[in-house]
Amino acid sequence: MSDAFDIPRILKALPHRYPMLLVDRVTELVKGERISAVKGVTFNEGFFQGHFPGRPIMPGVLQIEALAQAAGILGIETLDLADSGKLVYFMAIENAKFRAPVEPGCLLSLDVEFTQQRSKICKFAGKASVDGKVTCDVSFTAMIADPPE
Repeated sequence: MSDAFDIPRILKALPHRYPMLLVDRVTELVKGERISAVKGVTFNEGFFQGHFPGRPIMPGVLQIEALAQAAGILGIETLDLADSGKLVYFMAIENAKFRAPVEPGCLLSLDVEFTQQRSKICKFAGKASVDGKVTCDVSFTAMIADPPE
């Protein structure tokens, strides 16, 4: 089943809010398999003031965070946990590679797929790209947890 959705539905799946919400739109979601999403990278984002003033570049760790948020949506939607308050936490980041800079004005494509799924532990492979050129790829593990009381 393929699905696409916008900010209101993203906000139901993720606890992230400005300035840490790094997924602007989901263009495709196939539960239990994969997600494609986008992040509009604008010059107005705070990190560009210091990274780097003469040549603004989106930090690689934020590309990984954007991929992780897309994976979080995939996990929450796959397990039908939207609005449940459940959280998705990083457990491991492996084999991260940064291949090209991401600059203001780019539309960053986020593609993530499940590589392993258990009840509360999920493994993912993610790839970020701009205009078809890979900027970052990474494998990571996440845990679905209850919200803090």
